[in-house]
Amino acid sequence: MTTAPTGPPAGRYGRDASDDGARDRRLKVVGLVLGVALVGFVAWAGFSYIGEQRVSGQLTGFEVISDQEVDVHLAVRKPADTEGVCTVRAQAEDGLEVGRAEFRFDQPDDSLHEAVTLRTTARATAAELMGCSAAGQEE
Repeated sequence: MTTAPTGPPAGRYGRDASDDGARDRRLKVVGLVLGVALVGFVAWAGFSYIGEQRVSGQLTGFEVISDQEVDVHLAVRKPADTEGVCTVRAQAEDGLEVGRAEFRFDQPDDSLHEAVTLRTTARATAAELMGCSAAGQEE
């Protein structure tokens, strides 16, 4: 009487299943290391970006006064000893820019809410805060 083979012939159908466990562990370790590196990079990039923004602003509203003027309301946060500069632009209904100006904030307060008047070349339908920075660091 002959006995039937207990498995496929060695080497005939690819790798041995016992190698899969070691490969899986290596893949998990490599994935974990890459994941930790990615999270670390994102955290570093976020903190460095936020840390460099010493002056920040927010457009809280605007009112079209006439064909040549728009009142823009800005909330600005800055260190008390820093002069802030915010760039604001106005756009017409067709999207063309009809006004742009930089406004300086040198008050000793670290948080302020100001209304500024932006002169325009035509009637504006929108106002946009382009950004704020410390004086001397304008982009």
